[in-house]
Amino acid sequence: MGVGSASKGTPLAVAPMTGGTVKSESGFSSAIDADFVGTGADYIHNDPSGKHMRLNAHQVIKGKSGSMIYLNYTGVVDITPELGAILGGIPDAKSTPFGNSFIEMRFETGDEKFKELETSTFVGAERFIVEKDKPVVVEYKLSKVLAGK
Repeated sequence: MGVGSASKGTPLAVAPMTGGTVKSESGFSSAIDADFVGTGADYIHNDPSGKHMRLNAHQVIKGKSGSMIYLNYTGVVDITPELGAILGGIPDAKSTPFGNSFIEMRFETGDEKFKELETSTFVGAERFIVEKDKPVVVEYKLSKVLAGK
């Protein structure tokens, strides 16, 4: 859905986020196993050069225990030829590897079990998965930033 942006000079696109899951790797201290609730949105600005997209996404997830968690991420996506083919709906588009898109993710929750998420910094890499006759899947691998020794 195109909205436009008079002040930034580049179009604002709003991409609904209607389904998905968030699942942590086994052994993570604040383990999450949650599904998207309702419809979130990714607010996307394309750079004037057409070489990058800037993301600002918002979503609420609900854990298997009933915990509600708000997540927000911002990031920059390199629009490679492969990603351009996906975004352009080219029939023979291929999946992209991790390494061309990076985000920072923040969490907010009222559940003490997940309070650590609010005081931690997470960064991630993104890839797009294309499978025949299925919707494109966007996958992120997140890492918690730790102090160096």
